[in-house]
Amino acid sequence: MVVDTHLETLEKLDMLDEARMVDVSIVVPAYNEEKAIAESLRELQQELQDVPWRYEVIVVDDGCQDGTVCQARSVPGITVISHAQNRGYGAALKTGIRQAQGDIIVITDGDGTYPARFIPPIVEALKSADMVVGSRTGTISKIPAIRRPAKWFLNKLASFLAETKIPDLNSGLRAFRKEAVLPFFGILPSGFSFTTTITLAMLCNDYRVRYEPIDYVQRVGKSKIKPFQDTYRFILLVLRTVCLFNPLKVFLPPAFLLILAGMTRLSYNAITIHHVAGTELLFIISGIQLGAIALLADVVTKVRSVPRGDSASGGVVVA
Repeated sequence: MVVDTHLETLEKLDMLDEARMVDVSIVVPAYNEEKAIAESLRELQQELQDVPWRYEVIVVDDGCQDGTVCQARSVPGITVISHAQNRGYGAALKTGIRQAQGDIIVITDGDGTYPARFIPPIVEALKSADMVVGSRTGTISKIPAIRRPAKWFLNKLASFLAETKIPDLNSGLRAFRKEAVLPFFGILPSGFSFTTTITLAMLCNDYRVRYEPIDYVQRVGKSKIKPFQDTYRFILLVLRTVCLFNPLKVFLPPAFLLILAGMTRLSYNAITIHHVAGTELLFIISGIQLGAIALLADVVTKVRSVPRGDSASGGVVVA
């Protein structure tokens, strides 16, 4: 009888474990999104009702000061995690990812900008990638005009430094494998630059990153992004992140330019005025020093490289 009871207990525990199993965890960071969060969550559930995988939706309340939490909890089947105070977009995502049960993580916004119908194909595309980014290059792209020049420049700069084409650097709709992202948690920032950093980190470490075109619609409510201040911060972030993984790409071009400028001026002065000034020598020495710093930084980077998963095979797939 004792044995039978023990077996029944084990069977019940197995059933409970199976019931708790989740394939995909959808993390929605939210900060003062009371006007859009409930409708976004209902749309999400409606679009996912026929998917073949089991999922959970985690809303991370990042210290909201309005009715966002009440609106989110009014939708059945939603898990809400709260920060005592506002800690930032990236911090909310990291909290949600840590609590996620699924091996696959999907992040999206709660302001209605990313249509939920694109989540199933993004998850499906993850079969051949380590991260799939929803590139805001679809038929509808309601990116504010004031942000377009900065977005274009950042994409070009990041593409040059990462040595691959990046259609959308900081899209907030993407899917990735949890095991692939966890090693980078130490360098992922708490602010809006979370998505930019994880994109560059995975590209610079040869993970498979795939881009899928999606629509981007008008957000509900006021954006928290400050175009001029955040653009400056994003530029510094791109340079800092690439320096962390590929410092030669950042330091060698200006080093060569300094040496070239110094040699050109040196040759011109030697031929025309038969005199060598200190300026050209300063340029050449500065270029050599910057190149030496680049080589030293590259050695340090290779020695202390971030560990990567075995699933990465390199290359970027642009759909």
